[in-house]
Amino acid sequence: MSDQAASPGPATSPGPATAGAKEEERGPDGSFGRALRDAILEGNTVTVTILAIFTAFVVGGLLNAFTNRTVLHAWASLFSAPGHAIATAWDTAVGAYVEMFEGSVFNPHTVAALFQQASFSTAVHDGYLSAVFSPLSETAVQATPLILAGLAVALPYQAGLFNIGAQSQLIGGMIVATFLGYGVSMPFFVHVVVCVIGGFAGGAALGWLVGELKARTGAHEVIVTIMLNYIMAYFLTYLLSFGYLMQAPATSNQITSPIAGNAHLPLLFGSHLRINAGFLIALACAAGVWWLLNRTTIGFEFRSIGKNPSAARVAGMNVERNWVLVMLIAGGLAGLSGATVIQGTDFTLNFQSYGTYGIDAITVALLGLGRPFGVVLAGLLFGALHAGAPLMQAATGTPVDMVEVLQAVIVLFVAAPPLIRTMYRLRAARAGGVGGVMSKGWNA
Repeated sequence: MSDQAASPGPATSPGPATAGAKEEERGPDGSFGRALRDAILEGNTVTVTILAIFTAFVVGGLLNAFTNRTVLHAWASLFSAPGHAIATAWDTAVGAYVEMFEGSVFNPHTVAALFQQASFSTAVHDGYLSAVFSPLSETAVQATPLILAGLAVALPYQAGLFNIGAQSQLIGGMIVATFLGYGVSMPFFVHVVVCVIGGFAGGAALGWLVGELKARTGAHEVIVTIMLNYIMAYFLTYLLSFGYLMQAPATSNQITSPIAGNAHLPLLFGSHLRINAGFLIALACAAGVWWLLNRTTIGFEFRSIGKNPSAARVAGMNVERNWVLVMLIAGGLAGLSGATVIQGTDFTLNFQSYGTYGIDAITVALLGLGRPFGVVLAGLLFGALHAGAPLMQAATGTPVDMVEVLQAVIVLFVAAPPLIRTMYRLRAARAGGVGGVMSKGWNA
C-alpha cells in the first residue's frame, strides 16, 4: 500500500521527456509559422510599414481616378451604368500604376521585341537588350542621390539630431565637385576621385558648421539647417550670375561650364544605360553607415547620445564632439549625393540640378525608419516612382505631379503607425490604444 502511495499516479503532470516529445511533435516549422503569424497580427515595424505603403497606393489610385474627367463623367451615370463607372475608375487607377511599373522595373513589350531578334548579337547591337534593362537603370539613377541624401538625414537621427539641411549640403557638394570638374585637368580615374572627395568635403563643411554651432552655442540644428538651405540657394544664384565666378563664358544663362569627360563617373553597363558608379557609391555608403553604427565605438556613442544625451555625458561620452562629428559625416554624405548628380547625369550645375533631393531625403529617411538598409529600400521605391512617372504621363495623361502626391500619402501613413494598426485591427492597436503611441513623438 505504501509503495502504491509513493509511486506517481497516472494523473500527474508530464515530465521533461513528455514535454520534449510534444515540442518535437510541433517541430520547428510550427514555431516559425506561429512566430510569423504573431509578427503579422501584432503589427511589428516591418508589417506596419508594408501595410502603410499598400494603403498609400490604394489611396493614391483613388485620388488619381477621381480627379480624372473621364472617370467623373462616367460616375455621373453611376446608377444607370454602374459597371461602366467602376470599370473606368479601375482602368484609370490601375493603368497608371502599370505604366509606372513598366517605366521603372519591367516592360513586357521590350522583352517581346528582344526575343523576336534573330540572334543575341543582333539584339545587343540594335539596343534591344539595353531597352529591357533601361527601366531598372533609370530607377537606380534616380535612387542614387536619394539614398545618399537619405543617409545624411538618417545618421544624425540616430544621434538625436534632425538634419533638415541636406539640401544646402547637397548644393555645397555640387559647387565643389563642379568647380573641380571643369576648373582643373587630371587623368581620368584621378579626376573622378578628386571630384567625389571634393563633393564630400563641400557638404561636410556645412555639416561641420551646423554641429559646431550646436555644440558651442546650443543653436538648434533644425533652425540652422533650414536657414542654410536658403543661404546656399542664394549663394548659388550669386555664383551663377557672374562670368568671373562660375557662370559659363559667352552666355547669359545661369549655368556652369560642363565638367571634363575625365570627371564623369564611369557607366556600369555601356553607353545605352545611364546607371553609373554613383549607384555603387550609394550602396557602399549605406553599408559603411551600418558598420559605423553597429560595429564601432563611435556608432555606439551616436546611438547612446540619441537615446539619452544626459546619461551618455555621465558615462563619459563627449556629447558635443559627437554632435560635430555626426553632422560632419552627414553633410559629407549629402555632398556625395550632389557629386553623383553632377558627375553621373547632369555634368553642369544650374538651378534644376539639385531639384527636391534634399527635401525628399527627409521622407526617404522617415520611410526607411532611420536605418541604412531601410533607406536603401525607400530610395529605390522613390527612385522607381520618379523613373516611371514620364511613361505614366505619356501613356495615360496622368501628370507627373501625382508622384509627389503619392510620396506624400506614403509618408503620411508611415508616420502614423497607430492609424494603420487601427485600420487593419492589429493587436497592438487594441492593446495599447492610438493616443498613447501618437504622443511619443519622433524619438519613440
